[in-house]
Amino acid sequence: MAAGTEEAALGYEEARDELIEVVRRLEAGGTTLEESLALWERGEELAKVCRRRLEGARARLDASLAAERAIETEEAGDEDEDAG
Repeated sequence: MAAGTEEAALGYEEARDELIEVVRRLEAGGTTLEESLALWERGEELAKVCRRRLEGARARLDASLAAERAIETEEAGDEDEDAG
């Protein structure tokens, strides 16, 4: 599976859980240098997936809050016009 396809397929929770397992295995030791390097690289990929998912969630939250503020500002403007 290509990295971009895999990233699209992994949700935040899946990537986080797999990253936790990678860290656990690295901390436990007992792996060869090649295995450790492969685990490290996988951990880096998973961390990127988590970071992108969180950034996407933050962007959606910011957009939602901005839309809410715009509606509130518009409603406040309408009230001012009605009072005047």
